[in-house]
Amino acid sequence: MAASRFAASDLRRPAGSSPKPKGRAENKDTLCRNVLIYGHCRYEDQGCTFSHDQNKNSSNQADMSRRALNVESPSFTPANLQSVSKKPTFSTQAANAPTFTPRGLGASPALSATPADPEAAIFNPAAIREFTPSFELNSQGVSNGSNQDGSVNYDAFAMASVGQSLPGVQFNPYVDEQGGMPGAAGGFYQPTAAYNAPLQPLQHHLYAPVGPYREDLMPYHRLTHDFFLPDKIREDLQKKAEASLQVMPNSQLPQMENYHSLVPLDTNHRNNANIFSYPSWIYKATASKTGNLYCLRRLEGFRLTNEHAIRSVKEWRKIDNANVVTIHDAFTARAFGDSSLIFVQDYHPLAKTLAEVHLAQLVSPAPAPGGRFPAKSPISEAVLWGYISQIANALKSIHSINLAARCIDVTKIILTDKNRIRLNACSILDVVQFEMRRPMQELQQDDFMQFGRTILSLATSTPPAQLANVNASIEQMARSYSVELRDTVIWLLTPAQPPSQKTIEEFIRGIAGHIVTTLDQAQHHADDLNSELFRELENGRIARLLLKLGAINERQEFDGDRTWSENGERYMLKLFRDYVFHQVDSNGNPVLDMGHMLRCLNKLDAGTEERICLTSRDEQTSFIVSYKELRKQLGNAFGELQKTSKQGRGF
Repeated sequence: MAASRFAASDLRRPAGSSPKPKGRAENKDTLCRNVLIYGHCRYEDQGCTFSHDQNKNSSNQADMSRRALNVESPSFTPANLQSVSKKPTFSTQAANAPTFTPRGLGASPALSATPADPEAAIFNPAAIREFTPSFELNSQGVSNGSNQDGSVNYDAFAMASVGQSLPGVQFNPYVDEQGGMPGAAGGFYQPTAAYNAPLQPLQHHLYAPVGPYREDLMPYHRLTHDFFLPDKIREDLQKKAEASLQVMPNSQLPQMENYHSLVPLDTNHRNNANIFSYPSWIYKATASKTGNLYCLRRLEGFRLTNEHAIRSVKEWRKIDNANVVTIHDAFTARAFGDSSLIFVQDYHPLAKTLAEVHLAQLVSPAPAPGGRFPAKSPISEAVLWGYISQIANALKSIHSINLAARCIDVTKIILTDKNRIRLNACSILDVVQFEMRRPMQELQQDDFMQFGRTILSLATSTPPAQLANVNASIEQMARSYSVELRDTVIWLLTPAQPPSQKTIEEFIRGIAGHIVTTLDQAQHHADDLNSELFRELENGRIARLLLKLGAINERQEFDGDRTWSENGERYMLKLFRDYVFHQVDSNGNPVLDMGHMLRCLNKLDAGTEERICLTSRDEQTSFIVSYKELRKQLGNAFGELQKTSKQGRGF
């Protein structure tokens, strides 16, 4: 029997096993146990010579699946790992391995430990550093602000430094073509140190609102609201305009020589003859020569006995004060069936007297308890100081030309606006009581007495005729108002000791602080009106555009051309009109978007570079055109109309 070629111990080995230890070249086909047990091998990049690709050797996976594996077994550590932990060496087959991109694993302190450390073999997720994005620009990888894929990184905070390195050329915002400027490239303008223009084109159609602002509006309300007057101001102005244009149908009032269309204004106090000793009537009238509106105050039954009396009105024409109603003329008339004295004054629509505003519940019958009209609250001290400052301003102008008001009463002081008062009917007593001449200093001292009684009447809500006990009224006022206001009223009501005289300059010095407060309030009100005026300025620009578009569109009689609006620039403007005003929704309903109309007209007036798509009504023709081109077409088309018109200078 022939001798066996293999030893007995070799015959007991499983089939396919090698009688020699496997080297590195043979281990590359063997799947690593860490991959089978844990799903990955942490020593893969540190010299582990076993295979880590589960799909590469499916036969080995099937063979290993038959073996008995224990998931609780410790991690397998290759024996030759010690020699490669510090200076790893790779086989020649490592050059064919795919490129590996580490995820911060090499910087982990847990993996930098030696394999001999028992705790180093335990996987610690907390030891892996978390990814932190960085927003810093990489100057080596990015050139001229662009990425590797060609996209541009725009940073609003970093673009300012880019603009500083650009060449300096002065930008002219009034030139349509910036390319014609020396040194400019195309339509792009370069900022300078003196003119810090932004890099992006200016949005001229977005107008900066002038304060004060309203903060309770939503963004979709703001554009339309900011373009028009506030509802409260517009309503007040419309009411005043309506009152100015009001006429009296079937009027029995006479038509005078110089004034017509008389409308009675004051019928509540027609029987009150306490001030002038004659029944007085007030009318609104229109001047026949100029068409201006005036206020006519008529004294019924007055007979002029001295011609010099009516000439005293000429002195009152010199007064130009914001708190005095201007007097224009005075004359006698018999158009009303009697001898009447008529004074011509400025007309302030919807003006009310202080008695009607603050003492109305005392003039009219008191309502029943629980009625609709409760008693009004007392006047605030700030309002009273405002009245005092304005009356003092009026008296200073009157006394400075050696005149006296002689008529400071709550029924003759009108309120024309919020806390805005004017002295009315000041010159009437100079004519009526011309024969009863009194010294001017005495009349001016009497103005202070009437001034004090008026403020005391308003502070105590008592009509002047019922102020019998002045001391009791002052004590009542002291309970609700400050000591300074009480002392001011006492100073006005206390006569000066002869030969000294009280002067309005002395009084103004005493209330200078409150006059400054009133001036500050007036300036704030002027700022409010000024900001509203800016809105009306924009309305004028839009109205001019609408007039031009209305004159150009659908004009078929121009030079006998029946297709005026269907050719050239006129056709483009016709499509623009449909784009702005004739848009419809998906159901064919009109879209009345005020904000869209205003935006388009503002952009057209500014001539921006934004492009829009204009489509004909049959949807067969479309144009891509910019607002700048439309603006030029509008000017050219309107210029053609001006060539044949002699009235084109209006634009």
